[in-house]
Amino acid sequence: MTPPASIIPEKLIAAMRALAEETARLRFAPPVHTVYNPLIYAREPAERYTRRYARKCRALLVGMNPGPFGMAQTGIPFGEVGLAREWLDIDGRVERPSPEHPKRPIQGFSCPKSEVSGRRLWGFFRERFATPDDFFNIFFVTNYCPLVFMEESGRNLTPDKLSAGERAPLYAACDTYLQTTAALLEPEFVIGVGAFAAKRAQAALGDDGSRKATAALRFSVIPHPSPASPQANRGWSALALRALAELGLLP
Repeated sequence: MTPPASIIPEKLIAAMRALAEETARLRFAPPVHTVYNPLIYAREPAERYTRRYARKCRALLVGMNPGPFGMAQTGIPFGEVGLAREWLDIDGRVERPSPEHPKRPIQGFSCPKSEVSGRRLWGFFRERFATPDDFFNIFFVTNYCPLVFMEESGRNLTPDKLSAGERAPLYAACDTYLQTTAALLEPEFVIGVGAFAAKRAQAALGDDGSRKATAALRFSVIPHPSPASPQANRGWSALALRALAELGLLP
């Protein structure tokens, strides 16, 4: 039975808390030096985002994991500070993680640095939707993995670079959360933001994942807006526009 719209955010928040607790118990060997879990230390804005915007949608956009100046600071997927506050109208208390990497301080909504990926993604949608509610009536944005991995130097380490033994329990927890998200929001499309997220979404929700809840899903991918991508730097907005327009998802 489909849950009433009024309880969808609370059920998703319960799943977020379970994911945060389960992933907090995991341990990672070098080259991982420090792990941040923003669903714990940035729980307040993360849950405000979910409580305000989680609803049934046509398309679920799935990112990889938090960026150092986006979700790592705000708890919001791709949550570039300025757009999170000014367009999404989300703010909130962000605590300091322990341990905290000296080269990657958490400053919350006071962080002066801008997350390029988040600025590109949320800026793109702000240009095309009159209000956030107009956007969230069609889309919801989440991340597959909630953890930030850093080497001793402070360099970011993506989840696919972990050992197979470390990936297995992490992916199992993340798959369960994504299956719950899809079952609650009932999207028609699941769109990976980048190849990694598209592959993991297909694994979690496709024929090898939660068949019962996601039998009618259509899978797609858009390029990741990372500044590390030459393709994105040549014009990410045009690439995203073309991909989403072909799916009939833009007004």
